[in-house]
Amino acid sequence: MRLSRATQDRLAPGVQSYGYDRDAQASGIVHIGIGAFHRAHQAWYTDRAMDSGDRDWAITGVSLRSPGVAAQLNPQDGLYTLSERSADGTRIRLIGAVRGVLVASETPAAVVERIAAPETRIVSFTITEKGYCRAADGSLDTDLAGDGSVYAFLGAGLAARRRAGLGGLSLLSCDNLADNGRQLARLMSAWLERHDPDLRGWFEHECACPSTMIDRIVPATAPADRIAVSAAIGATDEGAIVTEPFSQWVIEDRFAGPRPRWEGVGAQLVPSVEAYETAKLRMLNGAHSALAYLGLQQGVAYVHEAVGVPALRDMADRLMRDEAAPTIAPASGQDLDAYRHDLLARFGNPALGHRLAQIAMDGSQKIPQRWLETLAANRAAGRRSPVILAAIAAWLRHVRGDNGPVDDPLAERFAELWATQDARGVIQTLFGAQGMFGAIWQAGEGEIAELVASLG
Repeated sequence: MRLSRATQDRLAPGVQSYGYDRDAQASGIVHIGIGAFHRAHQAWYTDRAMDSGDRDWAITGVSLRSPGVAAQLNPQDGLYTLSERSADGTRIRLIGAVRGVLVASETPAAVVERIAAPETRIVSFTITEKGYCRAADGSLDTDLAGDGSVYAFLGAGLAARRRAGLGGLSLLSCDNLADNGRQLARLMSAWLERHDPDLRGWFEHECACPSTMIDRIVPATAPADRIAVSAAIGATDEGAIVTEPFSQWVIEDRFAGPRPRWEGVGAQLVPSVEAYETAKLRMLNGAHSALAYLGLQQGVAYVHEAVGVPALRDMADRLMRDEAAPTIAPASGQDLDAYRHDLLARFGNPALGHRLAQIAMDGSQKIPQRWLETLAANRAAGRRSPVILAAIAAWLRHVRGDNGPVDDPLAERFAELWATQDARGVIQTLFGAQGMFGAIWQAGEGEIAELVASLG
């Protein structure tokens, strides 16, 4: 028996479920990049908001290219289960917020139609850092931002809304980018200036791009997870999500129109998310990436195993306490020391099975905000960052291919660099004054020598 509307009433008694009428809910949200994280985070919040009486916020998911999620969810009428795992046990909830999934590469007109629909009020995104098509200096990479990019679909949808006399949208980035809302607004404006200059002014006046900070550890669902979930609920769930009990969502309260009452189910609506997002990027994400590259080179596979290695746990702790936290100006009531302790406990959750290889993907898109901004801030304050420097050395070994095939949008570029230059040349090309990342942080001579020595 596969999970669907027809079978949901036959699930095991212990499965929690929504209580609203799905058929009566209009699709108020289009979410682009409907992977595991969205289903464990924003869709989970929205499902519970509708369960609390909020209406007409059903989600139409969009996959830009891969049909994988559509194949998982559409035969299940958009339904899936979310399992919160900890050492104390597992809690399972049936999520009803997702109406269905469109594959943009297969039905592009349908995606534009949903963005332009009168009932759509919000378009949200989890497209990962590389989905924003940024050049190394943060500007829009016009070669990457082509017809299949998120900007092309947004541009067509917004143009249709303007022609129909409809209002603008709230565009809600939920990706790990510092100041993600304003980055999205800037990049969208740059795309419109190039492709539809007349629409740019309308977009900037009618639409809003609130910044957000999102936090929940969501490992990729393994086949063994699906088997365990199916046994627990009494049905096959190809869209099953496994996550931790903890979740945080901080949202800048700056919308173009109506929004769900997410604050009623635990989200924080604030004037500014800067301190929260900086802490998350530099502490949680920074430590995660360090554990990934340092752990992989020691043959460790999972996050909880990495923090079980005393030397790696100590390095993650020192990165957060001594290198990241001093660069953050906390918001009122934000306790960075307590946050650090909570993160170490979350990293050690043995029930998640969060693979280091998953965190290590796309490192070229992640390290600027996770490590390099911290390095630059500490240098300006006269402080060293030895743990991050050791992590950079591990990342350099990783993109050299020491841990196997490299999953990164710049993998071919890295292979070419390592094939044609020595270690010093590679470091200069990446972190020199004119280097790929040099606009954020430049390695000094002492740091270059230290990195060269560690690379062998």
